[in-house]
Amino acid sequence: MNPTSVAAATKTRGHPGFGEDGAPPNGKAEPQAAEILRLIAQYMAVLTVERASSEHTVRAYQRELHTFAVFLAKRCGEGVVPSQIEHPVIREYLGTLYEKNLSKPSVARALAAIRSWFGWLARTGHIEQNPARLVSTPKLPKHLPRVPGAEQLNQAFNDVDAETAWPERDRVILELLYGCGIRNAELVGLNLEDIQWGNECILVRGKGRKERYVPLGDAAAMSIRAYLPQRGQKLLDAKRASEALLLNVRLRGDGRLTTRSVGRIVKQMALSHGLAADVHPHTLRHAFGTHMLEEGADLRAIQEILGHARLSTTQRYTHLTSGQVAAVYDRTHPRAKS
Repeated sequence: MNPTSVAAATKTRGHPGFGEDGAPPNGKAEPQAAEILRLIAQYMAVLTVERASSEHTVRAYQRELHTFAVFLAKRCGEGVVPSQIEHPVIREYLGTLYEKNLSKPSVARALAAIRSWFGWLARTGHIEQNPARLVSTPKLPKHLPRVPGAEQLNQAFNDVDAETAWPERDRVILELLYGCGIRNAELVGLNLEDIQWGNECILVRGKGRKERYVPLGDAAAMSIRAYLPQRGQKLLDAKRASEALLLNVRLRGDGRLTTRSVGRIVKQMALSHGLAADVHPHTLRHAFGTHMLEEGADLRAIQEILGHARLSTTQRYTHLTSGQVAAVYDRTHPRAKS
């Protein structure tokens, strides 16, 4: 994908100050910083092709950087180039976001995109150093992820609604998200050949094309075996072929299920079984790590299965109550009890 096509595919949809089509709401043309926009388009191509970033990441970074480019054109003139931008200008831009009543997490995301772009500019010799490194990230409140209890999920999984469009497939979705702790995008990216029956694991392709093997539990394996004959028959009836493990009901496109559909299926399951309305696919990933840790699994083993590059990321996905910490201490430390 070339830079022009990347830029065209990632409009500023839904960002404050822009309409649904990415254009300013008042219809007036915004000032353009040509060199800034050219380098942003190049960076989008790097994210898409070289780093294999997710479509969501590319869209978000394009949106944030385009809005920053508009600010720079107004603030510094349309001829502005990256070497002229110093950290006070970036701080000033973040101030304009606060003035638009953006939350701290939203401002932090904008800064992350800007910092990443400047980092690439520095590495490729367009600038000498990254000015965004001198801008502090807003302090964010720490929220522990809310996850359903193990018994709640077991009950829901044992009673997948037979009235769903494809119950056997939907059970596979739930079992792989919770039983293997994989991401939504990793789930829909699975191919039939990625199920390693002999080794009782699945090959998962994570962020940046990184591959890892994840254990395939008995419940997940049983659900896949029940689903595969139906999958094969559906393709046979349609005289189609697909390498995707999970198919959409009508075999639209290449037949592969989308992340949006998975989100809808998980939410339907949650609502029909009395779970919280905000349950989504990533909630099941949180639950995977949390429940494993509660049962005594090693944190680094969980890190490996989840595919986290840093242990600190795993620690944010998993949490223990103070009572659980005390119980572990009482059970394991030689000086805990007299």
